[in-house]
Amino acid sequence: MTTTKDALTRENIVAFIGSIFDRRGGEEYLGEPVTMGEHMLQGATIAEQNGQPEEIIVGALLHDIGHFTSEFGAFTMEDTEDRHHEDAGAEVLERFFPSVITDCCRFHVAAKRYLCATRADYFGRLSDASVHSLKLQGGPMSEQEVADFSGNPNLEAIIAVRYLDEAGKRPGMETPDFWHFAPMVQRMVDRHCDGSE
Repeated sequence: MTTTKDALTRENIVAFIGSIFDRRGGEEYLGEPVTMGEHMLQGATIAEQNGQPEEIIVGALLHDIGHFTSEFGAFTMEDTEDRHHEDAGAEVLERFFPSVITDCCRFHVAAKRYLCATRADYFGRLSDASVHSLKLQGGPMSEQEVADFSGNPNLEAIIAVRYLDEAGKRPGMETPDFWHFAPMVQRMVDRHCDGSE
């Protein structure tokens, strides 16, 4: 039997992701004052407004897509263990997107742990829900983890998306919908599938 995942192609992946935003974007986001869709759209919008490259805009737009694809379901403030939404999202994206996009998804949780270990002021940026999830995710990185993570070739982009993750939690912020960003999402897909990432 063909699953939805197996049926995804270069031609329909952007429409499929758009349908997720349309159908499920209104779901609660981890006890934050914005919905899941608002959170990701805010990050992408802030990146676009600040003239960030398309890789950062799309990385911010899709970094939390795993909350919609993980069989473990969505995080709640009652959770007592991590649900690894970052891996679930990256697994979906890696077939269609350049590694920089996939890494922004796969490592945005690790980036929070990295920044808490390496930048003294970063912890103060975290919301209550983000502090709660940090505890479940292992807390600030150890020195060895920092050294290992620092070697990621996409580190700069991952860190940029992590800051956008914290910024994208503004109640009432107006943003365009997913379809505004769809052409650049498709360009990222085409870049990967054409082998020009």
